[in-house]
Amino acid sequence: MTVIDLTTYWDRYAGRLPTPAREDALKNALRWCQYDDHGPGPELLGEPESALELGCGRGDAVAALASTGVEAIGVDLSGEHIRAARQWWGDVPAARFVQDDVIEFLSRSGRQWDVAYSMWGAVWFTDPERLLPLVRDRIKPGGRLVFAHAPAVTGAYGVQGMYANGFRGRAVWVHRWAYEPHVWEGLLRDAGFEHLRVWVEPAPDPGLVGTLIGVAHTSK
Repeated sequence: MTVIDLTTYWDRYAGRLPTPAREDALKNALRWCQYDDHGPGPELLGEPESALELGCGRGDAVAALASTGVEAIGVDLSGEHIRAARQWWGDVPAARFVQDDVIEFLSRSGRQWDVAYSMWGAVWFTDPERLLPLVRDRIKPGGRLVFAHAPAVTGAYGVQGMYANGFRGRAVWVHRWAYEPHVWEGLLRDAGFEHLRVWVEPAPDPGLVGTLIGVAHTSK
């Protein structure tokens, strides 16, 4: 599979996203769980002056942070996501959007941010043994990484693959990395993070899927 194929997949996914009113998008942008008005919110990020989103999608979270004065940058592989982000949020002065692969972006970047975060984004879709050390180097001393995505299916751990075009389409696939919280904590520790916690936030209904959330800090 080539990067072009994967980019095409995310471009097509971008075209299926709902388009709520801007006010609603900003209101809900910094919720980590997939359920309305449930679970932790922007407090997990602390009070950063700068923030980097890994897999920013349409850029709602970047815009929400930037609208409070945070210098916020969102990186996404999809050109359609970045086009939509610039169209929706280009008038927010402190918001910036970059089309790039997060591994390549982090490898080339020479700067650091107070916070890096992934809301059902690149941390889920990138090999953590490659990604986490790069993220660690791009976070300022005393900063933090925050991420959220679906928890692992019981008994199915590690890299997970799915055919992005269905079983009759062109052979394009997407990988996701699924681990239990204690395994994520070990991966974060190995990458140089400390004061870390990874947990599954329960859904509002016990029968629904919860949310895996991780918070890890860099040394001061």
